[in-house]
Amino acid sequence: MIDPETQAGWVPEAEAEDDADDMPLSLRLSIADTLTLGNATCGFMAVYFTTTGILIPHLTGSDESGMARHSAATAVILMLMAAIFDLFDGLVARKLRSSPMGAELDNLSDLISFGLAPAYFVLVYGMVADDAHQRVSALAAIVVLLAVVLRLARFSCVTLKDGMFQGMPSPFGALTVISIVLLELPFVPTLLAIIGVAWLMVSRVEYPKPRGVLAVAMLGWIVAAMGLLAAWALDAPGGQLLLQTGCALQVVLGAVIPLFATARRVNTFRGNRREARAAQLP
Repeated sequence: MIDPETQAGWVPEAEAEDDADDMPLSLRLSIADTLTLGNATCGFMAVYFTTTGILIPHLTGSDESGMARHSAATAVILMLMAAIFDLFDGLVARKLRSSPMGAELDNLSDLISFGLAPAYFVLVYGMVADDAHQRVSALAAIVVLLAVVLRLARFSCVTLKDGMFQGMPSPFGALTVISIVLLELPFVPTLLAIIGVAWLMVSRVEYPKPRGVLAVAMLGWIVAAMGLLAAWALDAPGGQLLLQTGCALQVVLGAVIPLFATARRVNTFRGNRREARAAQLP
C-alpha cells in the first residue's frame, strides 16, 4: 500500500511484527549478552575513575590523597563487578540460551575489563608512585595487555577438556595484577610479579573453571574483596591492613594454584608411565 502523503510504501502493523520476528538470531541479544555488556561497561568505568581520580589530580598537582584512594577503590570494585558479570553470563548462557555472537561479545568485554583496565591501572601506577619508572611501567602494562589478548585469542581457537582453562583466566589474572600494585611493594618486585602473572596467563598451566562450589567460593571471595576495598576507601580502622592482607591472599592463590596444577600433571605422568610399564610385563 502507498502512503498518500509521502508516496512511500508502508507495511501493515501485523506484517511489521512478522518482520521483527524474522530478525536474524545474530542480531538478538540474550540475557547472557546483557550481562556481558555490563562487564564491558564496568571495565570502561574503571578506566574513567582511574583517570579522573588518580591520574588527573596527580598531573595537576592536587594533594587530595583521599580522593585518589576513593577513586582507586572504585576502579577496582568496578573490575570486581565485571568479574561477577563474567561469572554469571556463563552460568546464564548454559542454563538459558546464548546468541550466536555471545562468545565474541564475551571476548571483547573481557579485553576491556581484564586487559585494558588493569593494564591502564599499572600504567597510572608507574606515573604516580614515588619509586616507579614511567617507561618501564608502560612496558609492563603493554605486557599485561598483550598477554590478555593472546590468552583470549587462544581460548577461541584451542579446544580443551571440559571444566579446565589453559593459562590463568583473565579475570583472575587482572585481579592478581591489581593486588600486586595495591600491596605497594618496591618497584622491582612489583614489576617482576606483574610480568610473572602475564606469563601465567599465556602459559599451559591448567586452571579449573568456576562451576558449582568453586563458583560460589569465587563469588564469596569477590564480595569479601569489595568489602575490604570499601573499608580502605573509607579509612576504617585497620582498613589498610585488611586490604593488604586480602591482596596478599590473592597473590598467594595466584602462585599456589600453578604449583598444584604442575604437581597434578607430574603425578598423572608418573601414573601413566607406571601403567605402561605394567602392561609391558609378561
